[in-house]
Amino acid sequence: MALALVVCSSTGCYTIFAEMGPSIGIFSIPIPVSPFFQKDAEDKFWNKERYDRVPILGPITSGGPPIALDPPSDDEVMRALEKARPVQGGVPLLWERNRNDVRITVCKISDYVDPVRVYPLIGPAQQHHAHYKCTIYFEEVTRVGWPIPHTLRDEEAQEVVYIDHNHLHMVGDVDTGCNSEF
Repeated sequence: MALALVVCSSTGCYTIFAEMGPSIGIFSIPIPVSPFFQKDAEDKFWNKERYDRVPILGPITSGGPPIALDPPSDDEVMRALEKARPVQGGVPLLWERNRNDVRITVCKISDYVDPVRVYPLIGPAQQHHAHYKCTIYFEEVTRVGWPIPHTLRDEEAQEVVYIDHNHLHMVGDVDTGCNSEF
C-alpha cells in the first residue's frame, strides 16, 4: 500500500517527498486562454505602434503649400472597416461571414494647417490636418449552418470610412538638442 502511494505520488512533475526547484504554488498550473485575448492584445499594440501616435515634424518651409504625409494604407482602412463592420467572431459551421474581392478607393477631403498654438511638453507648433474618405467595395458572403443551411451573397456591398491623419509642425527657431529625433 505504501509502495503504491509512493509510485502514484511521484509520477509526473509533482512529488510529495521531493521538491525539484522553486515552486509558485497554484500559479504553476497552466490555465488555457482563448486566442481571442491574444489577438486583441496584438491588435491594440499594432494600432498604437502604427496609427495612434502623432508625429512632430520640423517647421514648414516657405515656398510651397504644406502637403500631408501619406494617405491611409490599405491595412489602416481594413482595420477601420473591421471596427465599423466586423467579420471576425463567427461560429464555424453555424454562422460565418467573410469579404471577397475587396477594392479600396481613397479620396482626400481636406488638407489644412491650424494657426500656431503652444502645446504642453512640445512648445509652439501647428497642427496639420488631413481628412480622407475611403470607400471600400467588396462581396460579402454570409454562411448560416443552422437550422437551415444557406449562403447569402451581397456582391455589391460597400462601406465608407473616414480617416483623419493629424501631425504637428514645430514653429520658430526650435533648438532640438543633440538627442532629438528632428
